[in-house]
Amino acid sequence: MPYPQFDPSRLVIKPLDERQHDVRHDSLLGLDEVPPPLDDQAMQTISVLGGRLEQARQRGASVLMLMGAHVIRAGVARQLIDLMERGLITSIGTNGAGAIHDYELARIGATCESVARYIRTGEFGLWRESAEINDVVRWGAEAGLGLGESVGRAILDSDFPHKETSVFAAGVRLGVPVTVHVGIGYDIIHEHPNFDPAAFGTASYRDFLTVCHTVGDLEGGVFLCYGSAVMGPEVYLKALSMARNVAHQQGQRIADFTTAVFDLLPIDGDLRHEAPKTDPRYYYRPWKTILVRTVADGGESYYVRGDHRQTLPHLRLAALR
Repeated sequence: MPYPQFDPSRLVIKPLDERQHDVRHDSLLGLDEVPPPLDDQAMQTISVLGGRLEQARQRGASVLMLMGAHVIRAGVARQLIDLMERGLITSIGTNGAGAIHDYELARIGATCESVARYIRTGEFGLWRESAEINDVVRWGAEAGLGLGESVGRAILDSDFPHKETSVFAAGVRLGVPVTVHVGIGYDIIHEHPNFDPAAFGTASYRDFLTVCHTVGDLEGGVFLCYGSAVMGPEVYLKALSMARNVAHQQGQRIADFTTAVFDLLPIDGDLRHEAPKTDPRYYYRPWKTILVRTVADGGESYYVRGDHRQTLPHLRLAALR
């Protein structure tokens, strides 16, 4: 007999206009708004990475960014879209929460709720308009689209008041893949009765294969991991293994590329060697996977500590210089 299961049809779903929001559209940085600089070492590293983005563009190599949802919340959508428009980023991937924040900001000009406030009453995540994404993904999966393209097309074709700052809509408009990599149960829209796990699995797998294709062109390119401790390193690791498998069959290599991790965790010591297993930092995937193991055959890696609201605008300016 199957285990007893919760019936989501019993849930009370409320409209978003009853939710208090922590992030609003007017908090987005202007395109040329310059945040305070970081420390000298971080700014020097960002300058180098900006040059690598431009070099990758000239070579026609991939520039892949995998990022956490906090990058969307940081208010740097205009900078991301500009980098996409200039060919300085050729593919972006995020988690399910990133898609939700982008959709809500485009639709109502606000996003992000207080978990501490709404979990007490069992209202956390149970908002009607957010769950529209479930229907969008079901439609997209049936049409043969990936998850990110489904969300981007829905926003681009809508009358949402802030769709011009949607990273997902920009991806569809520009033909730049914006992918979504989900784990079932991670995101608020999975709580809703209209969630279709088969559609999400199919659509997100298509997005994963899109990332694998992007990594196939990473020789001479750049991989940026922005504020993602698990999804970014793990999706990149599997995609790189698959791409290298095919490259080796053709007598080619994917080894000469640049990786960079942008995060808040302080890391001391030699970043060219992973921490020992006796050190809890051994389990911090961006360090061992992105900074050490996958560039051991000829690539270079960098770490930048700082708030995304600072680092991404400065990275854009460095590339433009």
